Amino acid sequence: MKVLKELLVKNGFISSSYKGLYTKNNKGEYILKEGGGIDVNHAAVEVNEEENISHGMNYLETGYPKPARRYRIMIESMGASIEEPYYWMFEHMKQDQGFPYIEKITDTFTSSEQSAFWGAAQSRMGLQQDRASQNMRSISEMVKQLFQLVRELRILDEKMAPRKEWDKSSAADMALKAEYTDIVENRVGQVQPGSIYHLAQTVGYTILPDLFFNTRVYKVEDVDKKIDEMKYNNNVKNVLKRKLYAFLNWKLKTDMELQGRRNFTLKYLRQHWNTIKMLMNWVKPYLRNVARMQMNPNVTEGPDIVGAFETSVIELEILGYKQEISGVHPCILLSFKFRTRPEMSFQQDNYQHRGPVHVGRVEVNMRAYGWTSDQIEAYKRYRRQEDMNLLGMVDANVQDAMDALGEDLENYLSEAGEKEFAEKKKAAEEAAAVSQKKAESKSMDMLDPFVSVFKGIWEMGSLFGGARLFSAVTSKKETKANPKDAIKNSTFSLFQIYKNYKKGHGFLAW
Repeated sequence: MKVLKELLVKNGFISSSYKGLYTKNNKGEYILKEGGGIDVNHAAVEVNEEENISHGMNYLETGYPKPARRYRIMIESMGASIEEPYYWMFEHMKQDQGFPYIEKITDTFTSSEQSAFWGAAQSRMGLQQDRASQNMRSISEMVKQLFQLVRELRILDEKMAPRKEWDKSSAADMALKAEYTDIVENRVGQVQPGSIYHLAQTVGYTILPDLFFNTRVYKVEDVDKKIDEMKYNNNVKNVLKRKLYAFLNWKLKTDMELQGRRNFTLKYLRQHWNTIKMLMNWVKPYLRNVARMQMNPNVTEGPDIVGAFETSVIELEILGYKQEISGVHPCILLSFKFRTRPEMSFQQDNYQHRGPVHVGRVEVNMRAYGWTSDQIEAYKRYRRQEDMNLLGMVDANVQDAMDALGEDLENYLSEAGEKEFAEKKKAAEEAAAVSQKKAESKSMDMLDPFVSVFKGIWEMGSLFGGARLFSAVTSKKETKANPKDAIKNSTFSLFQIYKNYKKGHGFLAW
């Protein structure tokens, strides 16, 4: 229950007396303003008064947000189908009570280990797990390759950095010449015959390295003109021409090679990233199916399931809501818990097809809320976090890789044309520009005297009843969402569903 209350607080379901202590972080989760973190005791959690622990006032917390109204119906009949209550309430809420938007939140199934239905469910789940594991392995391998691609792009950018500044900086020119002498002329790691440093050891060519590193020529056709102007012997000038020509030719050719290699790696990185996203989209349905087909351990270990009996427990939950009333949606949450005895029925026309017929006991908890659109999304997110943690494993794996790679991955993908990262980078730049403008506006103390004059005029006008005019022009109050009307609407509809179902099925009602 502590975990559920923690999720409730993170998604904004906080008691009204503690709501002002929290704020949203960059992930959209609620945390304490002072010190961060959360307090599970601040959760607005429902208390189940029907299932008291003892004869005292110790009640069970259900893990649901505290509702405005709640009703409960229990039906037990070993000869009646349990599908009927679900579809009756579903259609009555949608058609008769006018809740056009209905979403399924929870759908889980648990059966006893010795039942025939358990074996069929486990074999189907095994197929889903095999497909999911294959895709997960592929994602893991591709994420590993992601580090290699980003590292290769970093090395290419490092090599191309002095080439971009070559014609502007003498240090960049000398760095490229050092790379040429170290890598091209000394390929084996030793001074090769005919290289600049080898010739420098020969009499008459000692000055050759100094001339090579200090002579800056940027075009092949300018080599002869530049060197002919020097006052050295012809042998030294001829060797210098040969070396500078080879260096310029190497530099210009390798520029094209490195740029082409970088463009190819950048496009391959984008293709690699899109393949990872495609595999993530493929694996999520399998993980969702596995999560839904897994047996609930709390139910399996509880008294509702007996291993030797042919029993099963089904949990369903649907959320219906109407259009906004004063900014708030009237919401009804129907939670069904079925404890059934599935019977496998054979069809006469096709003996190979069989399906279970569920008969037994159903418990329906009906809750009324007044929620905004953000609260509806927060509740669905809360349920996903509670029931389907497997889906977060894939996103967390890729997110951890992105965090490890830092901003380089996002910058490379943005440069490659990925819209989501390009828009993110643009939004970050715009936010930085806005914050800079705010900082500049705060530093403009020269306008303070003029602002003070206008403040004095407003204060004088307020003495003659003119404050209303100024306030009407300068301020607009934002209308806050009022949940009272929406709660009144949802509680009335909830009572109608509760009352009409009991009357329609001959139960005691008034």
